[in-house]
Amino acid sequence: MQADYPERFERDMGCSEPEWLGWMPRAIGAHPWQRQGSTITVQIGAGRLTLDWQPLPERRIALLRMQRLLVRFAFEGLDADQRKAFMKPFDLSLQRGGG
Repeated sequence: MQADYPERFERDMGCSEPEWLGWMPRAIGAHPWQRQGSTITVQIGAGRLTLDWQPLPERRIALLRMQRLLVRFAFEGLDADQRKAFMKPFDLSLQRGGG
């Protein structure tokens, strides 16, 4: 998790599009949202978050091959505290176990 979340930022996500879409209901929680192609718009109170993504070349480490997405986050009408309040549970829901 980050200490703060700017109005706009990008992330390189180690997942496929079907994985990403499968995570969204839990990550977004009770907020109303809709998907159109490779864009999701989330209503957060009086503001919103727009997520859009595109595939990146897969990452290869020795024999491991990992699919990747470039995900862009764009908040509108939310202050820093509201962005953090949304992103904290969002990020926690996307964490995967490690050793």
